[in-house]
Amino acid sequence: MKKIAVLVGTLVGTPAARATSHAARSTPAPLALPALLALAVWFGFFNQLGGFPLFDVDEGAFSEATREMLERGDFVTTWLNGQPRFDKPILIYWLQALSVTLFGVHEFAFRLPSALAALGWVGAIFAFTRQQADRDTACACALIAATTVGVNVIGRGATADALLNLFLALAMFDIYRYMAQPPAQPLARYRRRAWLWMALGMLTKGPVALLIPFAASGLAFALHGKLREWRQAVFDPVGWLILLAVAGPWYLLEYLRQGDAFLAGFFMRHNALRFMAPLHGHRGNLLYYLPVCLLLVLPYTGLLLRILPSILTMRAKPLDTLLWCWFLFVLAFFSVASTKLPHYLLYGVTPLFVLMAMRRHLLASRVLAFVPPLLLLGAVAALPAALDAFGPGVRNPYMREALTQPGVFGNGYRLASSLLLLSALALALAPLPRYETWQKLVACGFLCSVAVGTLLLPALGQLQQGPVKEAALFAREAGLPVRTWQFNVPSFSVYRGQVTERAVALRPGDVVLTRVSALAALGRVDVLYRKGGVVLIKILP
Repeated sequence: MKKIAVLVGTLVGTPAARATSHAARSTPAPLALPALLALAVWFGFFNQLGGFPLFDVDEGAFSEATREMLERGDFVTTWLNGQPRFDKPILIYWLQALSVTLFGVHEFAFRLPSALAALGWVGAIFAFTRQQADRDTACACALIAATTVGVNVIGRGATADALLNLFLALAMFDIYRYMAQPPAQPLARYRRRAWLWMALGMLTKGPVALLIPFAASGLAFALHGKLREWRQAVFDPVGWLILLAVAGPWYLLEYLRQGDAFLAGFFMRHNALRFMAPLHGHRGNLLYYLPVCLLLVLPYTGLLLRILPSILTMRAKPLDTLLWCWFLFVLAFFSVASTKLPHYLLYGVTPLFVLMAMRRHLLASRVLAFVPPLLLLGAVAALPAALDAFGPGVRNPYMREALTQPGVFGNGYRLASSLLLLSALALALAPLPRYETWQKLVACGFLCSVAVGTLLLPALGQLQQGPVKEAALFAREAGLPVRTWQFNVPSFSVYRGQVTERAVALRPGDVVLTRVSALAALGRVDVLYRKGGVVLIKILP
């Protein structure tokens, strides 16, 4: 692990290197620099990408909708288990369909578009930061982004969020370029390129792709007395034509096909209603996103806390103003929204990466720097023992059986997680006077990325989703006509290769997938499959 810290220090700048940072900007990057970033991206997004089952509900729903898209040959309307799905626009489904066509129906293929989007997201962050600062800062920023827990998780998810974050980052970066240019220079290309990214975001997840850039930039432009330039961009007719040309055709086609059901389902239920009422029970108080933020940016929580005072001086520089307005608007908007999900705050973490990288030298406290990654790695290492100790005492039968499955955490998991924890502890305690605290923290970021992507997510996937996948494969091979009962697991349809409808009422002879907690109310049943709280049963007379 000492070698990792030395490598990081060599590539992103020792104290001596910072003294010649101006010269470094005009010299080529070391040959090892692309290798280091590639390593971070590999462990962050691609390692074990297809090595664990799809998580329900979100990954399962996106993947099954894509499978049904290919099965139906319908590339306009998305369907989930035979019903129209109006949750999200079409772009991520098209990309998943292309990936599945190339690589087959597999977890890797469903997740690949998100991993590639996350790669582009990190690349956009690197390019922008290098333009606004220097190569060392850009490298630090890209490494932080690629090894942050929240980004690692969303970059591996077969959902639309990594792609949306890519387009939000590209749009906001071009908005800043537009904001920072002197009036005498041509500005239209930046604002119109931002319109293109927002249009693609609109095709990925809907109105939020317009709301965040419009609102955050409006605040930043107002603070710097540039509302005239902001109005020119917002009311640019060419920009609106770009939006209509890129996103408009699908919205029009979907409306012509589905009519008011599309308007009610997509715009009202999954956009307006999410703000006004908690959808699917996802609620929280006004402070919900404060602890979420500290968790999403692990292992860099201490660095974030260290730079927070710079909010007070954000008007000093236009870049700081836009970055803080971006983050604060996302934090405020989703805090007052009724529906709360942790990944919503990821729409505002990109500016934090840039701010943290630009102020990374302020981090001096070892406690502030290394307690968060040590807690994360300690939790990963302690998870098997915690489940062994507390799992049998869980009252809910489904949760108890899910958490106490044997064989999920083998000796390899226990040994690897312990070694990662000890390595991080060594990095935290090692003197290494040539390297700053933040450089050793980035090395810890590698360790956390390995722990999350290689150990934690596969284990959690096996605990929660392994039995669902096994039951689906069992039903597929046996040719069973299965329905679900009080159990929302769309990934079952993906692995079964067929639409699986929800049962409204049960009769003798029905075969259903459900949780063990539902068995008591079902009377006499024949258990065909049971594992981890998941049961496949046949209703008996």
